[in-house]
Amino acid sequence: PPPFTGVWMGDSKLCAIGVHCGSHITSHGLALNCCTDLTWFDHIVPCGLEGKGVTSLSHELGQHVAVDHVLEPFLDSFQEVFDCTLVSSEDAG
Repeated sequence: PPPFTGVWMGDSKLCAIGVHCGSHITSHGLALNCCTDLTWFDHIVPCGLEGKGVTSLSHELGQHVAVDHVLEPFLDSFQEVFDCTLVSSEDAG
């Protein structure tokens, strides 16, 4: 929910998105919770957001969702949304 970044299901974060800038280098990334053991989040305040939870695709869909099942559709969607072509490090040689 605004103004928080990420992908949310109600008050629970499904995907964290981050950007770091320092020493003239910009890093960015995301963490999509597919089949994450959510009990680990009971010990911390995720993303420093009091009163907000964390969820996963497996929890929301009520079935196991492995990273392998979402990787290709995610990358296809990423290329479409950002109008780009992704190249793996194996192809870059």
